[in-house]
Amino acid sequence: MPQSDARLSVDGDALAFAGALDRPAMAALWPAASAAIGQAGRLDLRAVSHVDSAGLALLTELAARRGYALHLDGDPPGLAELRAAYRLAPDLSFEA
Repeated sequence: MPQSDARLSVDGDALAFAGALDRPAMAALWPAASAAIGQAGRLDLRAVSHVDSAGLALLTELAARRGYALHLDGDPPGLAELRAAYRLAPDLSFEA
């Protein structure tokens, strides 16, 4: 399995992601992200190099766990296109 350069840190009320949010990153980031999402009010994506569909799944699941009450900081490459393809709102909820 390819190595991931993705990282996660907690910065105040934000889960701050860095690197590529891709399939290899899912397994590496999920335990920490899932444990920390309860205190988060924001997902900081400003240091994310790109997002693929697996990374979007991670972000969408985190947003769902917080009731879509998270603010997203940053718009990394791939995110807007994937949101449009999956018909997701800016808060990553499914649009009607």
